[in-house]
Amino acid sequence: MLLLERYILKIAFNAFAACLIALTGVIWITQALRELDLLTAKGQTIMVFLTVTGLSLPALITVISPVALFIATIYALNKLNSDSELIVMSAAGMPPRRLLKPFFALSAFVCVIVGFMTIYVMPASFQEMRDLVTKIRADFVSNMVKEGQFTTLDNGITFHFREKSGDALLGIFMQDMRDKEKPVVYLAERGQAVEADGQSYLVLEKGSVHRKEANSKDTSIVAFERYAVDLSAFNQDGGDVVYKPRERSTMQLFSPDRNEFYYQFQSGRFRSELHDRLSSWLYPLAMMMIAFAALGDAQTTRQGRGLAIATAVVGVVVLRIAGFAASSAAIRTPWALIGVYGAPILAIGLALILTMQGTALRRLRASLNDLSAKLRLARRAQSQGA
Repeated sequence: MLLLERYILKIAFNAFAACLIALTGVIWITQALRELDLLTAKGQTIMVFLTVTGLSLPALITVISPVALFIATIYALNKLNSDSELIVMSAAGMPPRRLLKPFFALSAFVCVIVGFMTIYVMPASFQEMRDLVTKIRADFVSNMVKEGQFTTLDNGITFHFREKSGDALLGIFMQDMRDKEKPVVYLAERGQAVEADGQSYLVLEKGSVHRKEANSKDTSIVAFERYAVDLSAFNQDGGDVVYKPRERSTMQLFSPDRNEFYYQFQSGRFRSELHDRLSSWLYPLAMMMIAFAALGDAQTTRQGRGLAIATAVVGVVVLRIAGFAASSAAIRTPWALIGVYGAPILAIGLALILTMQGTALRRLRASLNDLSAKLRLARRAQSQGA
């Protein structure tokens, strides 16, 4: 790559990085504010909060990267034109393919990043987020019970604690009525939820266990200094987690379990999600080409470029609407997959045609100007000879 091409690439890359960081940061903050309930109502730590919100970053990057590339291309071309550098390049005979080369190199880089994150990273982050959120929602102590209230679950567990002191619960009462013939009551001065070997336990201190024997009025009382109660049985969210299509790996979408009830019910969404991932890498290239076709021609500083920018924005909006419409239609019919791939490919093709037509028109105008100049010189020479 020549020095001039590296110069253009540097301008475009810096603009792309700035747009990507700024847009991702703003949208990530708005998403993070929606998850503040994890810290307030559900009593989770700041690390859990940052993990949950951070897992949404791959999805944000894949959506924002094409838009950031589009904005960077417009900025770079507009800057080159406003500084008259684009006019000098055109006057020096620089072909459009050389001007397009640095933008194409940047687009190829973004396409690889978007494709990799969409196919591998994003589904893994969605799956990890689903597991973590499910675990938080199933957390009996932090999510279900309230200070000073008796909380009764559908499976027959009743829990109460007097107050909280840091991470510890004070004045604990817990009644286990899952086996109505053998109810169990736990009383303890304090307790704390802990994690061990992937399981959640409530460690009770200084209390007693009251067990009623079946078919008897007798109750056995056992005092203890420390007693651990397994909380997994208290979780209301039972059963295996059923992952949505976007939360499954690409290989799982390629070869799904066709006997699975969820797949039989949502097979169209599996198909749409798979081909959305496989076509996502085309959109950065398509958006860059739309911007280049609109602003790639050199113009004087007296000529406004507002109309060209507006046309490029409309083109990108139409492209995304067509892509979303095709993706939605692919849920109902496989024929819509033509539109899933056809929308970005058609945009790339039309942008190339417009770019080449602009080059042909410039060459035609230059040829006509040369011919006109030669005719004037010939007429002048003829008039002087006469």
